[in-house]
Formats: sequence, structure tokens, C-alpha cells
Amino acid sequence: MTKLMTTAERRGYRQICGDNGLMMVVACDQRGGMRKVLADTPEGQSAIDEAMLGVVKSGIVRHLANKASCVLLDAVCAVPGVVDDGTLSRDTGLLIGLDASGWDTDENGYQISKLVPGITARRVRELGGTGAKLMVYLRPDRPDANVINIGIIKDCIADFAAEDLLLVVEILTYQLDGESDEAYRAAFPSLIVESARISLELGSKVLKLPYPGTAEACAEISALCGDVPWAVLSAGVDHDTFIGQVETAMQNGASGVIAGRALWKDCISLTPEVNADNLEKIASERLKQIQDILERHADKR
Repeated sequence: MTKLMTTAERRGYRQICGDNGLMMVVACDQRGGMRKVLADTPEGQSAIDEAMLGVVKSGIVRHLANKASCVLLDAVCAVPGVVDDGTLSRDTGLLIGLDASGWDTDENGYQISKLVPGITARRVRELGGTGAKLMVYLRPDRPDANVINIGIIKDCIADFAAEDLLLVVEILTYQLDGESDEAYRAAFPSLIVESARISLELGSKVLKLPYPGTAEACAEISALCGDVPWAVLSAGVDHDTFIGQVETAMQNGASGVIAGRALWKDCISLTPEVNADNLEKIASERLKQIQDILERHADKR
């Protein structure tokens, strides 16, 4: 079961939160997903190498994430670059993603999470990270689907505990082969609630979760979490949709937001000038709208 944060973990958690004590993290650790935003065709996507992604991510940090309490980046093409060249503000926390792009599939069609080789808790500390984020896939209604991924969660929690470093655990779920859209939508709230339960039982101390579909499911997650904070992620929905989800999640006990594509998916470009302009004028206004919601709810706590 989850234990209280250590002093070091609590210090790290406060550094990824704003002055209001709530998480406002800009996520740009995506690689495959970001390539799909930047190019329409598989050929165009494959032409975008890690260095090119690094330039785009640097722009997101400079023109958007430095206005938030924290940024979530990968150690493949973003870190340590934005630290070493001074792009990342000294006042902006840094979470480093442990998960590799994509997933493996076993013989039953279950999704198996992948990690970036060599990115351990010690390496996260060496890279200047405030902490890290681990993303895994779960189907709580299919115990046989989760054996490997639960093992990954256990191993990473143990590794970060040994280093006394903050770890945010992100859970995603997925539609099974042959499962209808209607059946998956109906199951989705309970899948997220039960995924949160599993993560807490494994010892997670901060959670990053998809919006579970209803206010009732948000409240159920908050009741399960108790003193464990959870942030709602954007999952690529449009900004207007996400604003509503953030409001509902915060009304029902969430502790903040970790948002990526809802902020920047229609703003980023391989042209630095376009990237900067869109991030300053469009994405930054979206960020402020989310920050305003968090500020209103901070006043009620």
C-alpha cells in the first residue's frame, strides 16, 4: 500500500506544483505522438529525427512550459539539452519520462509497456530531474494482461524509493481486440478507477490519470487516493473539452493537471518562428485558462 512521501519526495512534489500547491505540468515527452502532429504522412514522420524533435521541444519549454510549474520531458531528445543550454527556467520543475515510445504486444494482444534503456532513478538525478514519470498500460478486468506491466511499476517504485526521488505513475488503458467502441466506453470509468486502485496498492505516491469520464468516477478516485495527489492528463482532446474535464476533476478532488497535446498540438511546427508565435499567442493563453481554474480551486482548499 502507498506510504506517505518522504521529506525528499515531498520537496520534489512541491517543486512540480505552483505557489497554490497544485500541479501544473506541461507534458512534451512524446516522440511518436509528436511526429504525428508535425507531419501527416508516415514518410514525413519518419523524416523527423531526434534532433529535430529536440528543437521543437526546446521551443515548447522556452515559450510555454517555463510559464508553468513544471515540464515533463524525455531523455531521448530533450534532456539534458534544455538544461545544459539554459532554456529551462531555474524556477520550473523537471519530470523526466521513463517510458519509451509505443508499446510491445504479447501473444494475447495485450499491450506491454517499454522503458527507455538506462534511464534509472540515479540517471534522472544526474540529468537534473526533480523526479520522473512512468507510464504503463493496464486492463484491470483482465489480470493476465497486467503481469509484466505491474512488475514494471513495482521495479520502478523500488528503484526510486532507493534513490529517494519523486516518481509520478501514469496509467493508461486501451481497447482490446474485438471489443466494441460502446463496450469500451461503458467500461472506461471503472477501468481508470481500478487502475488507480492497483497503482496505489503497489505504492504509488503521485498519480497521473486520464479523465475517467464522469464526476462520480473522479470522486471515487479521490476517495481511493486519500492523501495521494492525482493529476488529470489531456489525452490529446481539444482544449475546450479538456477545460471542462479539468473543472470537473478539480471539483472532485484532483490535485492538478499534466497536459500536453491539448495545449500545443495545433501550435507546434518545424519552423521555429511559427512554433514560437503559436506557443506565445495560443498555447500560452490556454495554459493561463487552466491555471485560472486551478487558482479558483486552490482558494477552496
